Amino acid sequence: MQDVQGGHIWIIVGIIGQVLFFIRFFVQWLASERAGKSVMPMAFWYFSIMGGLILFAYALWRQDPVFILGQSVGIVIYSRNLYLIRKEANLAKDR
Repeated sequence: MQDVQGGHIWIIVGIIGQVLFFIRFFVQWLASERAGKSVMPMAFWYFSIMGGLILFAYALWRQDPVFILGQSVGIVIYSRNLYLIRKEANLAKDR
């Protein structure tokens, strides 16, 4: 019985990850519509990391190597983008 309940919890975790991943696209679309051009707001990257980490945990639970690989690479890329954005902002502040 515990496996069934634990499985249900992980299904909910996976759904939450997917919802966060969807929100990132929604946030990006709204920001672009408001600006009248393609915009990538910081929230996009934060939702990407949060959704990616949750989906990575879900993929580990599922023991799905394809899903694990895809999410782990994405998390690295999202983190790197945030690092570069912050680095650029800090350089701009110092000028």
